[in-house]
Amino acid sequence: MASSHSSSPVPQGSSSDVFFKIEVDPSKHIRPVPSLPDVCPKEPTVTDQHRWTVYHSKVNLPAALNDPRLAKRESDFFTKTWGLDFVDTEVIPSFYLPQISKEHFTVYQQEISQREKIHERCKNICPPKDTFERTLLHTHDKSRTDLEQVPKIFMKPDFALDDSLTFNSVLPWSHFNTAGGKGNRDAASSKLLQEKLSHYLDIVEVNIAHQISLRSEAFFHAMTSQHELQDYLKKTSQAVKMLRDKIAQIDKVMCEGSLHILRLALTRNNCVKVYNKLKLMATVHQTQPTVQVLLSTSEFVGALDLIATTQEVLQQELQGIHSFRHLGSQLCELEKLIDKMMIAEFSTYSHSDLNRPLEDDCQVLEEERLISLVFGLLKQRKLNFLEIYGEKMIITAKNIIKQCVINKVSQTEEIDTDVVVKLADQMRMLNFPQWFDLLKDIFSKFTIFLQRVKATLNIIHSVVLSVLDKNQRTRELEEISQQKNAAKDNSLDTEVAYLIHEGMFISDAFGEGELTPIAVDTTSQRNASPNSEPCSSDSVSEPECTTDSSSSKEHTSSSAIPGGVDIMVSEDMKLTDSELGKLANNIQELLYSASDICHDRAVKFLMSRAKDGFLEKLNSMEFITLSRLMETFILDTEQICGRKSTSLLGALQSQAIKFVNRFHEERKTKLSLLLDNERWKQADVPAEFQDLVDSLSDGKIALPEKKSGATEERKPAEVLIVEGQQYAVVGTVLLLIRIILEYCQCVDNIPSVTTDMLTRLSDLLKYFNSRSCQLVLGAGALQVVGLKTITTKNLALSSRCLQLIVHYIPVIRAHFEARLPPKQYSMLRHFDHITKDYHDHIAEISAKLVAIMDSLFDKLLSKYEVKAPVPSACFRNICKQMTKMHEAIFDLLPEEQTQMLFLRINASYKLHLKKQLSHLNVINDGGPQNGLVTADVAFYTGNLQALKGLKDLDLNMAEIWEQKR
Repeated sequence: MASSHSSSPVPQGSSSDVFFKIEVDPSKHIRPVPSLPDVCPKEPTVTDQHRWTVYHSKVNLPAALNDPRLAKRESDFFTKTWGLDFVDTEVIPSFYLPQISKEHFTVYQQEISQREKIHERCKNICPPKDTFERTLLHTHDKSRTDLEQVPKIFMKPDFALDDSLTFNSVLPWSHFNTAGGKGNRDAASSKLLQEKLSHYLDIVEVNIAHQISLRSEAFFHAMTSQHELQDYLKKTSQAVKMLRDKIAQIDKVMCEGSLHILRLALTRNNCVKVYNKLKLMATVHQTQPTVQVLLSTSEFVGALDLIATTQEVLQQELQGIHSFRHLGSQLCELEKLIDKMMIAEFSTYSHSDLNRPLEDDCQVLEEERLISLVFGLLKQRKLNFLEIYGEKMIITAKNIIKQCVINKVSQTEEIDTDVVVKLADQMRMLNFPQWFDLLKDIFSKFTIFLQRVKATLNIIHSVVLSVLDKNQRTRELEEISQQKNAAKDNSLDTEVAYLIHEGMFISDAFGEGELTPIAVDTTSQRNASPNSEPCSSDSVSEPECTTDSSSSKEHTSSSAIPGGVDIMVSEDMKLTDSELGKLANNIQELLYSASDICHDRAVKFLMSRAKDGFLEKLNSMEFITLSRLMETFILDTEQICGRKSTSLLGALQSQAIKFVNRFHEERKTKLSLLLDNERWKQADVPAEFQDLVDSLSDGKIALPEKKSGATEERKPAEVLIVEGQQYAVVGTVLLLIRIILEYCQCVDNIPSVTTDMLTRLSDLLKYFNSRSCQLVLGAGALQVVGLKTITTKNLALSSRCLQLIVHYIPVIRAHFEARLPPKQYSMLRHFDHITKDYHDHIAEISAKLVAIMDSLFDKLLSKYEVKAPVPSACFRNICKQMTKMHEAIFDLLPEEQTQMLFLRINASYKLHLKKQLSHLNVINDGGPQNGLVTADVAFYTGNLQALKGLKDLDLNMAEIWEQKR
């Protein structure tokens, strides 16, 4: 309060004042400080005692607080204290008043600080009056006594009636309860409470008025200084008015015209924007009719692109326009309708493409239509269209077989379709040539069908790869753009420094640098959408004509499909690279599935014909022909689709196993019948068998073609010549060789049955070996065929037949080894076991022949007596039997084997002779008995060496004599 009393009423100018500045004489800048009013009130003089002054002006505070507009005093406490509108409302700050902070008073505080110091010094110099002090003390004591009557709760700094405890303490509710018969008493209590509170209010007001009266002089001095302040404000207002007039003249002369030009330019730009916006609205308004036109021509991609562009424009540039509030939802519904139309269109296209005549040379039906459909489906993420195509493939495969069967049955006159109604039964009535032609026709149709499916899927696959390639290129371009922007930011400081050095305006340089990219972007936008409407006004600049939506338009790039159709790949594809890669794999899997479908249908067709055992009844040539046809079809489908299907191959393998079992059983039964009827006599060799053996000598295991003319002119031979060796064989062995060649030929014709054929052939060879052993060595032929005895000729012939089979086992092994996979080479050990068994059998036959002569020697030499005549009858019988043996086996066995056999027989002869001589006590002493034995032995030796082929045989007869001890 003291500082406010002595403050200067004249406003001081500051350096921050932008309106005016009052010029002040420097010599008068520091003016003397006026005397401050005395804070302590002086006692009134006699002359001043009765004159009324402003100091006698007093006001009753309760009267000022009461509302004079009310007719009577209200009894309510709140309205009495605060008025009718006692509810506290927030005052809205004015927008025209500045926000005053502490910084605004900094200059004033600096100027007034010196004056405040002088004022404080003057207060300390002025001594207080004793009477004033006594008055103050007396007044203070009286005020304290009065204020003690007021409860302490009203003096608390945190006094607030919104607190429930405070409110209940000040205004107890018991004074306001009017229930029951206590109404009059409560009214009196309320009136008494009101009077008490009014009394407290009067005490407080009296104390406040007293305090004001003590400082009234300072208050009225401040009011007196307001006149001087008003004079200064009047001068300031005049200066402000003059300044405003000058500013208005300057604005009218220098700024108004330029600002008007700028306003016109801004208005023109706004009009252009409104025109472009209206033109854009007109274009958007034509979206739905344009989409209908595109859909009528099946331009699904164009319609989807138009819908996407329109939705983007609605969200970015036409947002909030009331007339287009429903267009977005309508376009969404239209987009869903297009999705359903595309799926239905693709289903129709798939049906038309797969069910058109197979004789048509066109690989892909309506290629442009297919590309458009695939792009639309990819754009909408409808990736289940491949499942639709797969279902159509299954239906088409069924129809192909059905149509082929109907055509074949209708061409066959033997089948009465009225009697046999079912198509499967009609098909089973076809003979093998007819059914084979039907199967060939089905396979050829399936091949064409797969080629068409592959061509169609290749188009779809190319579209997917083009979209994937576009995504990758877009990503690369974005990375390059980011790198360029980073390089541009790095070079910005260098360019600024250069421009400052050259003395150019940096803002102008930046303006030129920013203008060029804008122009380039505008040009690229116009080139990217050549079909967009050009700006109608020539006066409108290009950047103004281009709307913001041009940056969001779809940029497309052309790509070539292998079929020769150029496509436009849009950038708004919602598919990721992983999804596109998965879709490409699904396309390849669908091609594999097409091959599997054809094979599965072929298997079902094959099994339906095999129900009555038709396939098992085929002969070798028919089954081989069927097998080759199926293998050719399997290879063709593998070449088309890139993967081998296993269903038809498995069916072929199953039928092949059944065929091998029947093939083996037939030939094993045939061999068993031949062996049971074989009399083990040497058979003549027909020329065809000799030709068969000759073809084997060339390294080719194959059945030669029959030459009827040449066979009739040639006579059968007595022996079979194999690589210069003569083999005397029985008829069963000749047929066995042919059967073995049939096994080998079957392996060549049906490679899949190589292992089964090897097992069956091993079983056949083992069967021949064991059965021939039973019949010859085991003398089974005596009961089976009725032979009287098993002669040495039978044994030798059996041995020679076994030797012929052993000769061809390595050839057969090499044939199978060339056709077996390396993992199954272990199966070749069967031939090693068979060879060992045959050699053991041959050795047993040789031992049997030796055993026959051994028993003969034992019988004859046991009766040998050393006496005349010479040669003795025993030795003549021995030589006779040896001659018969030689005659029986020499023409059957080769000379080397005959010599080896007779050496073994001679060893047995020497052993028995030596035993008999030892029994007779005949020694090599040169006596008469020794001479007789020597003569008999010489007779035996001469006869044996006289036989054909045994001339050079080393008999070594000296071993018959025991060594001298």
